[in-house]
Amino acid sequence: MNNPPKHFLTAEWKHLAMLNYEIAPSVLAPYVPVGTELEVWNGRHLVSVVGFRFLRTRVLGIPIPFHRNFEEVNLRFYVRRKAEDGWRRGVVFIQEIVPRAAIAFLARTLYNEPYVALPMSHQIETKAGSLNAAEYTWRFGGRENRLQLTVRGKPQPLREGSEAEFITEHYWGYNTQHDGSTMEYRVEHPRWRVWDAATTRLDCDGAELYGPQFKDCLSRPPSSAFLAEGSAVTVSRGVRLPA
Repeated sequence: MNNPPKHFLTAEWKHLAMLNYEIAPSVLAPYVPVGTELEVWNGRHLVSVVGFRFLRTRVLGIPIPFHRNFEEVNLRFYVRRKAEDGWRRGVVFIQEIVPRAAIAFLARTLYNEPYVALPMSHQIETKAGSLNAAEYTWRFGGRENRLQLTVRGKPQPLREGSEAEFITEHYWGYNTQHDGSTMEYRVEHPRWRVWDAATTRLDCDGAELYGPQFKDCLSRPPSSAFLAEGSAVTVSRGVRLPA
């Protein structure tokens, strides 16, 4: 008898444009899954708008025709959970946008992840053989919404204690299920190299897209921004935490 695949999903995540914003913890409190707590970096609570490319996607080891390569833009924040092996640092998603209705349906059904399907596109710009900019767009509210980032220099290893290290070094995902319990899943990937951002642009109606409580936060310039190179990733099967 064949053993079932160890991982729920395998893929490559590439060109992760990450814009990070300081936010009041009271805004995030209703979204914190049971058994986790908000994580703080240098006394601040952060949310991130992240645009990236999903490539060579397989679900339970199976490539799904016409659903292997696509864009995603998500709004996420950071939590931690005390487990037997120590603190597990993870992310919670407010919303995840993809261009394929089947992907959104699968994620909502199996993980209760807050996915929506909208028309999307991306553009990766190179100059003299080096990456120069990344842009992710999605159609919402009758207009184009846009996440754009230009970079400077070459990708560098993560610096110990940096905000980029805090943002990228979270290897668990948590979300609240319909019955109020918490689902936990592991995300595995190597440490990413990152480009520093030269310019950023977030053009979206944050109040309509994510809720009015996020409007002020996302209307300000980000506290930090960078582009992560990305890599192959694996996402484990979800496990419900004990109440």
